Amino acid sequence: MNGSVRDRILVANDGSEHSLQMVRYVSSIVDRDRYEVVLFHVVTRVPESFIDFEKKTSAYSYRLVSVETWEEQQHKAIREFMEKARTILLDAGFPNEAITLRIDDRKVGIARDIAAESQNGYKTLVVGRRGLSDLKDFMLGSVAEHILGLVPIPVWVVGGDRPPARILACLDGSEESMLCLPHLADVVDNSRSLEITLFHAVRSFRSFRNFMRGVFSSEGDKTAMEKIDEELDNAAAQMGPSFEKARAILISHGVDPARISQKIARGISNSAQAIIDEAEKGGYDTIIVGRRGLSKVEEFIMGRVSSRVIHMVKDKTVWVVC
Repeated sequence: MNGSVRDRILVANDGSEHSLQMVRYVSSIVDRDRYEVVLFHVVTRVPESFIDFEKKTSAYSYRLVSVETWEEQQHKAIREFMEKARTILLDAGFPNEAITLRIDDRKVGIARDIAAESQNGYKTLVVGRRGLSDLKDFMLGSVAEHILGLVPIPVWVVGGDRPPARILACLDGSEESMLCLPHLADVVDNSRSLEITLFHAVRSFRSFRNFMRGVFSSEGDKTAMEKIDEELDNAAAQMGPSFEKARAILISHGVDPARISQKIARGISNSAQAIIDEAEKGGYDTIIVGRRGLSKVEEFIMGRVSSRVIHMVKDKTVWVVC
């Protein structure tokens, strides 16, 4: 799309090896013909712990051997990182004009500075699950968690070091959870053979049902239990039209129908755990969840589920889509 304006993706990084993994992930999944990748780093003048201490004890500053030297070292390290990241993107086929390097001084705080930048017309914000850099105060894991409450655009929390190959797109039947599908289809490079599974977890009343069976044994009680089983079956059946609509959205955006499958997990007690269990069993590297579901089944609140998935999963990438 020479001459056309590209959509932009913001990749916030701390200059660590894990941040390079983030860049590799982006380079392996994003449509390089439609998107510009902006590599963004927030420079802290001195470590956060020193800033807090200096506020309380001004005399402490004389113990710093050379703030200027420290800052120069940090700028040099991040410039070297940026060039490595640029090379990864170039090797993946991104044209040089689709790569932007941004190094900004810290203004309010790392999370808030990233959040503020992300609102300047970006389609997606990419952050890391953890920092792992020598700059201990840049804890990208906690920054990622903080950012989720500040940013209104989709956020990718990158974990693990596997290239993307299998995606688990989690739906709850609501229109809001469907929003992840246009985002997925729009951003992914369709020339890559990514497998997409549409997944829904039907919650169970098993514990209540077992309690009822242990206390009551009348025919009326048995009828009530049968009714609960029937409602679970109905809940699963109602996902049929949602799955068909989801498939249609993906196919209309150019996704090969042969790459789309669907699955329902019945009788689960914890939606987040069901998602993680399925991701582990199926070897998925990417999980997509909604920021909120707003479905009538109040137990399936996507906001809670997305938060739990991010906390519980360790080596996978989680997309949280508005």
